[in-house]
Amino acid sequence: MLILALDTATPAITVAVHDGERVVGEARGEGAMAHGELLAPAIRDALAQAGATMDDLTDVAVGVGPGPFTGLRVGVVTALTLSGSLGLAPHGVCTLDVLAAEAGDGELLVATDARRKEVYWARYVDGRRVEGPEVSKPADLAARFPGLPVHGRGGRLYADVLAHVPGVDDPSAAALAGLVARGEAQELPLEPLYLRRPDATPQVSTKRA
Repeated sequence: MLILALDTATPAITVAVHDGERVVGEARGEGAMAHGELLAPAIRDALAQAGATMDDLTDVAVGVGPGPFTGLRVGVVTALTLSGSLGLAPHGVCTLDVLAAEAGDGELLVATDARRKEVYWARYVDGRRVEGPEVSKPADLAARFPGLPVHGRGGRLYADVLAHVPGVDDPSAAALAGLVARGEAQELPLEPLYLRRPDATPQVSTKRA
């Protein structure tokens, strides 16, 4: 087994190569608008570090979000392309699950930046997602789960409202690959998981007689 794992659902572009027992190559970059430019070099660097080529891969795992449209789409389309062209076994995983895998046990929230002063979030108990993912205003999330620890960049950005726990801000492809290798991932289709309220709602006009 040789898994290529990647996630582009947040400003962090993260890639890892996992041989079924451990991470053997890893690379990352950051840039909210540079996912398309940074992902391919990161894949190249992670494979080089692992001493492997595309032909050695057996599986591809990708964080399917939630996340902003452009960045998220880059990762999912890349995974779909690699799966189809190389015959790799595909694994889609909620990006919030990847963060939760590094957050520890107990009841907690994971939140990432959804922009527009909102966060993508999910609730976990001992690493298992029990609610979400959803998108909410930080104040609404705090009111819904008062005092519940919040891990991730979304919690840090709104630490004045949410009970943020310092630590891991962004998902790690290494953690994603580990979940898949251990058979612990709640797998999803390789489709971008968009959670966004409409920017506009249809207006209903009343005709006058």
